Amino acid sequence: MAYIDCFNGDADGICALTQLRLHQPVDSLLVTGVKRDIKLLERVSAEQADLVTVLDISLDKNRAELDRVLGQGAQVFYCDHHYAGDLPEHHNLTTLINTAPDVCTSLLINHRLKGRFLEWAVVGTFGDNLSRAASALAKPLSLSDKDLNLLQNLGIYLNYNGYGASLDDLYFDPAELFKRTSQYRSAFEFMRDDVDTYATLEQGYHSDMAKAAQLEPEHQTADAAVYVLPCEAWARRVSGVFSNDLANKHENRAHAVLTERSDGDFLVSVRAPMSKKRGADVVCRQFDTGGGRAAAAGINQLAAADVAKFTAVLGDFYRS
Repeated sequence: MAYIDCFNGDADGICALTQLRLHQPVDSLLVTGVKRDIKLLERVSAEQADLVTVLDISLDKNRAELDRVLGQGAQVFYCDHHYAGDLPEHHNLTTLINTAPDVCTSLLINHRLKGRFLEWAVVGTFGDNLSRAASALAKPLSLSDKDLNLLQNLGIYLNYNGYGASLDDLYFDPAELFKRTSQYRSAFEFMRDDVDTYATLEQGYHSDMAKAAQLEPEHQTADAAVYVLPCEAWARRVSGVFSNDLANKHENRAHAVLTERSDGDFLVSVRAPMSKKRGADVVCRQFDTGGGRAAAAGINQLAAADVAKFTAVLGDFYRS
């Protein structure tokens, strides 16, 4: 029997698995990647009685591979908050899925573990740009504003690290980052003791965000704005957190950040208005390789020829 942990390489995936493995330490095979690498079950070959945990990746995007892994005799625990499609019924499958806009995987795992590793749940929820939900979740910790801000920043930095076209764009392989966070029951202890990791993420984040702050929108109305980032590593790293920052600053406007790929197409991050968290997934699923959730979604490869169409779809969907 083997343990196999599949998890999204962003803050939510890392913090969800950190909670689970602090609760149940095991020596597991880690299957992860950059944030947009969500078809992780393609890389899993299971055997009879293997225990497979899947966190923070759409079941809909992994349905065929999930059926294959279950057919191989594995037991699967699947926890996520993205669009799932029709859930399969299988005696070896346990699901914990909630697609509500203010829910993330770290929050779901926290509920399952009855708040045992609440600091990490708060970090993951902040990292998924669910600030209000994270602040409410943190209330039992009775933190000062300064300490709450520290957890928020850690979530942002962990999330920032997950963005890129490949692992080469990232400061840390998400599997390595998980190995570091999961050594600490307290997120504050992690920040205090693993100074080098924290400093690398913090400095990288602020450097990249300073460059993004110089950009002007390519298209802007009262309802939606579109930004275009160049084909550079810093731009690929910052695309998601820059999208979150724009959404937080302009709560009544939808945002799309298009980052140019090496082939001339675009990687797209979409954020619904914070005041009405709906439709980001609907917009993105109208294009090949698009998906996500109601509040935040994306397209892995938008053809350059489709940029004008995408801009029109975004604007039409969110027009007041």
